[in-house]
Amino acid sequence: MSRVCEICGKGQIVGNHVTTRGRAKRLKGVGTKVTGITRRTFKPNLQNVKVTLPNGGTKVMRVCTQCLRCDAVVKRIAHKPFQFKSAAPAKTE
Repeated sequence: MSRVCEICGKGQIVGNHVTTRGRAKRLKGVGTKVTGITRRTFKPNLQNVKVTLPNGGTKVMRVCTQCLRCDAVVKRIAHKPFQFKSAAPAKTE
């Protein structure tokens, strides 16, 4: 089960690859014909991501890109972003 998203369970599915030849009728041809149908697999786009767990730990998970885009997981922060020092309040006279 290595090609499965650990968040949503998305895996590979099976479909057909249809091969055609000929010129379309709208382009003044005699029409396209199906010359072959072969089975193929559609595989999900999985990424290895370091994820922050709710208890504070980290774990490497295989997550599909749709789960990454919709913020289903929280990626681990490798370096904290740069922050400016807080400025002293201005004196008003």
